[in-house]
Amino acid sequence: MAPASSLVNKIKVQLKLSISRLRMVQQKDEALAKQARRAMAQLLEQGKEESAKIRVENIIRSDMNTELLEILELYCELLIARAGLMEAKDCDPGLEEAVKSIIYAAPKIEGVKELSTVRQLLAEKYGKDFTLAAMEGDKVSDRVKSKTSTEPPKQQLVHDYLSIIADTYDVDWPKGIKEKRAAEAAAKQEQDDDEDDDGGRKNAALEVPQSADALSTAAPPRDFGPKSPVSVMPPSPSTDNVRPKVNLAGPGELKPSQKMIDANKSSKVNGAVKDGPGGSVPTADDLAKRFAQLKR
Repeated sequence: MAPASSLVNKIKVQLKLSISRLRMVQQKDEALAKQARRAMAQLLEQGKEESAKIRVENIIRSDMNTELLEILELYCELLIARAGLMEAKDCDPGLEEAVKSIIYAAPKIEGVKELSTVRQLLAEKYGKDFTLAAMEGDKVSDRVKSKTSTEPPKQQLVHDYLSIIADTYDVDWPKGIKEKRAAEAAAKQEQDDDEDDDGGRKNAALEVPQSADALSTAAPPRDFGPKSPVSVMPPSPSTDNVRPKVNLAGPGELKPSQKMIDANKSSKVNGAVKDGPGGSVPTADDLAKRFAQLKR
């Protein structure tokens, strides 16, 4: 028997090669499955429903095999990441499901020779009893068991596959399904429109405008209109004036002062009328008297 470290290194190398091969097979299977789906769509369009139901089982099997390859690829990556745990003689519990699943599924996969080599090295590493238990399905992943099952697919699964293929390639299968879906979509759209209209009416009923009478009698808010640029702080209350008020002088009624009244009275003397601060205006007799005095 080869040393543990040397055997683990061989397993790691074969695991990396298996991952590359698994990815290549997946891409190939996906391309073939796409062509097979297009052929199924043509059969459904031509009305060959029974032929399509039989042939679609190959597509289902191909999809299950692709999913199995993805699961085994993840298990291979897990063993590479935890390669240090394989140095022990017995299989670590954290690796047991991955190791047994690979041993169980490797003989059922075609086109991946590297995975068969990994299976042989793992059987050599953990012994005959461990390998037999794995082949019997002990602690093997349930997903791996279901993907490697040879039972024919159920009729409901076949019908679902054909329905998805018909939708993908715009085929009217079963007959009349397009008209039925269009009618359902139209009815749903009409229902949504009715709900939107009802919601709009309710909102409009809630927003009833006030009548003109109510608006005319309503008192405007205190802060309505332009504010005065001058503000006066009210005086603070004191013991002499508990409730002080600010009295602002308004325009009021304009009255002449006593000085103005006296000036108006003195402006009328000897028939003369005051005319400004220079004195009274002389009459014709006054001027004649002054000329006579000047001649003397």
